[in-house]
Amino acid sequence: MSAIRDEVLAANKVYATQFGEKAKLAMPPGRRFAILTCMDARLDPAKYAGLSEGDAHVIRNAGGRASDDAIRSLVISYKLLGTREWFVIHHTDCGMETFTDEIMRGLLAKSLTTAAIDAHGWHDTGQGPGSTEGAFIDWLTIADQVESVCADIRRIRTHPLVPRAIPIHGYIYDVKTGQLVEVPEATRIGA
Repeated sequence: MSAIRDEVLAANKVYATQFGEKAKLAMPPGRRFAILTCMDARLDPAKYAGLSEGDAHVIRNAGGRASDDAIRSLVISYKLLGTREWFVIHHTDCGMETFTDEIMRGLLAKSLTTAAIDAHGWHDTGQGPGSTEGAFIDWLTIADQVESVCADIRRIRTHPLVPRAIPIHGYIYDVKTGQLVEVPEATRIGA
């Protein structure tokens, strides 16, 4: 067993003893909205959006991008579980800004071990084998936060399974202040 696994299981044991009324929460989110945001560990959507368990759906991936799977989750959130409003929230100082598709493909082609970054960029830390499978993935990297929020909302808004009636709001979370900063152009696209 790993120390991290032990810590997770110990924390869960404490949590389960205090679970109480949470067992009665309904499957649909009580506040009827969903958030698409980044998996970055510095972001706590429950805190920055004032959520309690059962309030909203939170969909997380690298960069908070509107990938096919994220849109799939949003459509399920709406169609089967009744959300009526969506938020796309990217953030400052995102790791997805530190590389391009070409860099990721090159790193994966060299080895599958964890890479490292320094002042000169990303570097492999191990020896092969690598894989060219990464050549077929759009990594959805970010060159400009405002444009990425706009592009994601545009992609969601124009998807044939997304009803026009759902408002989609665009924000950037500032990791230095904790504030959500609206991207007005993105929200206009999502209106």
